[in-house]
Amino acid sequence: MTDSKKALISLENISAGYDGKPVLKDVNMEVLPGDFIGVIGPNGGGKTTLIKVILGLLKPISGKVSYNLDNNEAIGYLPQFNQIDHKFPITVLDVILSGKSGKKKLFFGHQKSDKKEAVRLLENMGVEHLVDESIGELSGGQMQRVFLARALISNPQVLILDEPNTYVDNKFEGELYEMLREYNKRMSIIMVSHDVGTISAYVKTIACVNESLHYHRSNVITEKQLASYNCPIQLVTHGDVPHTVLKQH
Repeated sequence: MTDSKKALISLENISAGYDGKPVLKDVNMEVLPGDFIGVIGPNGGGKTTLIKVILGLLKPISGKVSYNLDNNEAIGYLPQFNQIDHKFPITVLDVILSGKSGKKKLFFGHQKSDKKEAVRLLENMGVEHLVDESIGELSGGQMQRVFLARALISNPQVLILDEPNTYVDNKFEGELYEMLREYNKRMSIIMVSHDVGTISAYVKTIACVNESLHYHRSNVITEKQLASYNCPIQLVTHGDVPHTVLKQH
């Protein structure tokens, strides 16, 4: 493994799961400055469990997680769409600013610069007109844009995205990936996706997760390599545009 002192996040011999039953076994992984890691694997293979361990939301059964980050706002996180409470009575602006909320800010409010940055992020997403809307009034695609802005508001060192293209229209999906390519110039990115064919044009390396984790130090991967990694994903290409589908599992 690379010297852990240079890694922003290190996972060493991690086993993790629920009710004492491991979903991940003996996982080793490092997130280095400038990384853009695509995390792929079948449903139930442990992708979201891996993200929860990295975020500190799930305590490992065994192993060690180490951080070399500047502060507690150094990780930005976009959860899966179905993990978002759509009925919580909060405005779009407040959702984004919650990504900056330490205890003091919860009581004493946000600086004008934070609000200005929130609006700028919404402009980048093309939804600045929604700034005062309740999140319960948003479409799925609008919701994803807002929560991406929330993940970015603290200018994190590591940005984690769990299936970010869910409910996003095709036009914004392309813009999203180009946007992430730009953000990757100043932050590391971990992106969970089923669509290895599409993300391979943007990520730098690929982590295949199916109980164990196999790290592929390239964005070019073949079906033979996927099979050797025990990662049951089939690559299908239509013309010049690659796609992926899951095999039965």
